[in-house]
Amino acid sequence: MIRRTQSDIGSLLDEQEARWLASIALVEAGVPEDDADLVADALVDTSLRGIDTHGLRLLPQYLDELATGVANAAACPTVVRDRGAGLLLDADGALGVLAGLAAARLAADRAKAFGVAAVGVRNSNHFGAASVYTRHLAGQGMIGIAVTSAASRVAPFGGIEPLFGTNPISVAAGRGDDGLALDMATSQVCFGEVKHRRAEGRPLNSGWATDCDGRPTAEPDEAYALSPLGGYKGQGLAMAVTLLGAVLTGSPPDWHLEQVGEGTPGRSRGVGHFVLALDPGAFSGHEQFAAGLADLLGTVRGATPATGTPVVAPGDPQRAHERERRVRGIPLDARTAEVFAALETTFDGISVTRKEASR
Repeated sequence: MIRRTQSDIGSLLDEQEARWLASIALVEAGVPEDDADLVADALVDTSLRGIDTHGLRLLPQYLDELATGVANAAACPTVVRDRGAGLLLDADGALGVLAGLAAARLAADRAKAFGVAAVGVRNSNHFGAASVYTRHLAGQGMIGIAVTSAASRVAPFGGIEPLFGTNPISVAAGRGDDGLALDMATSQVCFGEVKHRRAEGRPLNSGWATDCDGRPTAEPDEAYALSPLGGYKGQGLAMAVTLLGAVLTGSPPDWHLEQVGEGTPGRSRGVGHFVLALDPGAFSGHEQFAAGLADLLGTVRGATPATGTPVVAPGDPQRAHERERRVRGIPLDARTAEVFAALETTFDGISVTRKEASR
């Protein structure tokens, strides 16, 4: 049940209720039940970890994509090229989460045989948080690396027109508190944060965006392009992601992709992904790798803090969010709360049935 609060977080949704409602909504949209559970879990787990822009907030968009045929509810991803440790997967217009998970499972299986495996994906859609797939691989004892192409939002350093997507890079290894989970955009911020600030009437942080003349702006309504992370270095990373996610997979480059929510009905957005799995057993060995990873994480976390706030490793803030939200519930923005309140009313009977069946 959605709990209304008087705090600045608005509404809270229980984790299990979120999973049931999201899954039921996807099933009603035509997605097979097992696949619906996978997508729901990905969205809920992402929200639990505090990555709200890529969590439950995306469910309405995914339902719209299914309703318009941009995403194929009955998709059957198929391997179209197989060289053993290198494969190309055609997603058949699937929801990007399902395409990404199919690639991660395939990469894990092949890496166990070859020590390393790379899976390119074409003909897909938005796949949410890249860490969903790298953390899946980390859970299999691998180092996971994932990138995806995305519709252009980011101008090259010194340029005006947006050419690149926010083009995330994720790297994960290890499990739980003994793990590293990096998931970062190659822009200063994702466009969802700009929209969030616009809705709240708050200014943007310095260096986040530029206007139509390429000048820095703090006004959300003037934001024409996002700025690359670290100037020309972020541009270079964005180009590397486009190389792997689009060029290598035979997918359209970022500037030819339609924006999320603006896809052509009945046609996949054509997003490309790239997933790489590395089995430490083929390199230093699992035991030595685990010891080295523990040393890396422990050394970073034990670094002398400059301000009194402990130094953290990638993934630590997200684990802290997850511990808190599993107890308190997942905070929802007003729009997402309205969507889930409507789902709660519409599917209450079905939700109860599924809850009882799962006990």
